[in-house]
Amino acid sequence: MNNNNNTEKWLAWMNELSCNDYVIIDQFLEEELYNEVRSFFINKLDLFTQAGIGALDKNTIIKEIRGDHTFWLDRSRDTDINTFWNLLDDVIALFNRYCFLSLSGYEFHLANYPPGGHYKKHLDQFNNRNNRTITIILYLNENWQKGDGGELEIYTKEDTSFLVEPLGGRCVIFKSDTVPHSVLKSNKNRYSLTGWLLQKPSKLGQFLG
Repeated sequence: MNNNNNTEKWLAWMNELSCNDYVIIDQFLEEELYNEVRSFFINKLDLFTQAGIGALDKNTIIKEIRGDHTFWLDRSRDTDINTFWNLLDDVIALFNRYCFLSLSGYEFHLANYPPGGHYKKHLDQFNNRNNRTITIILYLNENWQKGDGGELEIYTKEDTSFLVEPLGGRCVIFKSDTVPHSVLKSNKNRYSLTGWLLQKPSKLGQFLG
């Protein structure tokens, strides 16, 4: 973290996450870093591939369940967003210090839901791999309007649900193994940077769903 104010903000967000299992943050990144990440996203669009479900060799494309396209990130290759990687290092250190989570890795991808793209209700865990602990979604959509679709639907412990609009700069953080969620059908391209903080390192992210 650059200063004590940023640390205090993260501690408040962690407290809300602990109480509610999720936290929603607008203007999550400073403008310069947000623009850097979004420009990186746009420059990689030609490299996106159809996303599947399941881990490793069990990854299967089922468009009825999931309709997004993804590009998996690699810190050693994707150095254009080093400031973001450095932020993740700081965030993991804070979670480990104050939440006793023993996080030791992460995996992130860029995701585009084209018109008609959606993702049915699910948890961010695999049957044969359960090390995803904290989910982080950063939206990169400029001028998103009502009717554009693509809302994140979060299902609560009270058997209710609510919608989160994918507004540019908004970040949603939630417990990966606790919060069921879905993505409603998008009516135009919907951009996000999505990833998971891990209890132990995974294999290469591009083989994962």
